[in-house]
Amino acid sequence: MIFESHAHYDDERFDDDRDSLLDNLPNKGIEYVVNAAADIDSSYKCVELSKKYNYIYAAVGVHPDDVENMKKDDLKILTDLAKYEKVVAVGEIGLDYHYENSHREAQKLWFTEQIELAKCLKLPIIVHSREAAKDTMDIIKSSNAKEIGGVIHCYSGSLELAREYIKMGFYIGVGGVVTFKNANKLKEIVKELPIENILVETDCPYLAPVPNRGKRNDSSNLRYIVEKIAELKNMQYDEVEKHTNENAKKLFKIK
Repeated sequence: MIFESHAHYDDERFDDDRDSLLDNLPNKGIEYVVNAAADIDSSYKCVELSKKYNYIYAAVGVHPDDVENMKKDDLKILTDLAKYEKVVAVGEIGLDYHYENSHREAQKLWFTEQIELAKCLKLPIIVHSREAAKDTMDIIKSSNAKEIGGVIHCYSGSLELAREYIKMGFYIGVGGVVTFKNANKLKEIVKELPIENILVETDCPYLAPVPNRGKRNDSSNLRYIVEKIAELKNMQYDEVEKHTNENAKKLFKIK
């Protein structure tokens, strides 16, 4: 069975068929899903999904694109939501310098604040980092986020940086991009990293892997990601499935 470490089933693109899709995922080899939030509204929705489906767990937090108008009161809301037993992480949080929908200083402030929140809650973090590798690492180090650990979601940094994260107890999230023809850097990173430090994810509805690239993504496509990792690392499919499942259960403390 596969552990989906990062999905967004609260996204409006699932509004027409969410229930039928989620009812069937366990029949398609998906054991658990962590549904990651993007803002306060989706944090509520993630918790509700985790209440409705026994195999879905929730992460609560505010994505860097949405922190511009974040307030201290929002941290209280996230704290209250995190009291629910199936909230297993704070995320996704971090920095995004590609679109810059929020000013960089606001992103840095609220990334730091949400790391502190996670430390208080004793929950791992799910980190979004796009074109902000140095600042992300600097904040994780200065905040001593290794106390709680987490996953660098949809990893796009260097091999050297990945190794540094692993030394701090973080996992590297690998999704559909690893199946793309031009993803040579990520493929090399996957080859070099220990399987014990890799999680698999879809980031659905985004980033569907080949052969479904460009279509709406869902967790049933994880098998293509597991297949590619197995190919790159010269491992059996079942080995990759088993290790990444165990890695996610260890990070999110799910037995």
